[in-house]
Amino acid sequence: MDIIEYFSSMSLVCGIVPVSECKINRPYLIERAGFTPVSVIMIAAPYRCAPYDDRNISIYAVPRDYHCFFRTLFESCVPELEKAHPGFRFAEFADHSPIAEVDAAQKAGLGVIGENNLLINPTYGSYIFLGEILTDLTPEKYSAPVENRCLKCGKCRMSCPDPNGCLSALTQKKGVLTPDEEEKIRKTGCAWGCDICQSVCPMNKSAKLSGVGYFKEGANPHITTDLILEMSDKEFGERAYSWRGRECILRNLRIIGC
Repeated sequence: MDIIEYFSSMSLVCGIVPVSECKINRPYLIERAGFTPVSVIMIAAPYRCAPYDDRNISIYAVPRDYHCFFRTLFESCVPELEKAHPGFRFAEFADHSPIAEVDAAQKAGLGVIGENNLLINPTYGSYIFLGEILTDLTPEKYSAPVENRCLKCGKCRMSCPDPNGCLSALTQKKGVLTPDEEEKIRKTGCAWGCDICQSVCPMNKSAKLSGVGYFKEGANPHITTDLILEMSDKEFGERAYSWRGRECILRNLRIIGC
């Protein structure tokens, strides 16, 4: 099995990097895997399936939560990898990972790191989710980093509505917000997250739309208080904003008048 072609056939972007080149943030997760990995299979899943011009949440929160996507993907692909490479072991991660994902993805050739610290893929821009599989398999050849670099134009920094913090983090803050914090959310009209640093990035202008079916299903680009209240616990739990609880997103919707 050609691992990179295998994932490419699912409209995903893949590269392989040695573990020795990765920054290890959570070594205990590697210990839990029960083996010593030598390689990391980095996977980028493009999630932007439409322009979503009429939305009041960040594009990444429009589809169902990407953790669900990677969980389903790993359930199907890891047995295939084990079958194709008998005797080798594989341990999958997404978000809660033993390695610094963006750094590893850059070294695996999936893109470059922008001034906003997001990975920018040559095809899909920064509208990608990252996941990875650690393995003790050594490929015939490791991936090489892409040659282009961030333009360093500074547009992402200059356009940030909260240069001393992060508006996305502010929308995820629990509890009562200060009047100034509420005003920042109200001005952008975004109830969850922030895409400004992505939308102004010149390297995102030609970003292609995703062909991954999962991110097309159940898309909710414009949410309302009624929609959130009507969601079952299961439906709500499949959304990116669910991890902070209903009250957090409902508070933000009240602030922007939705």
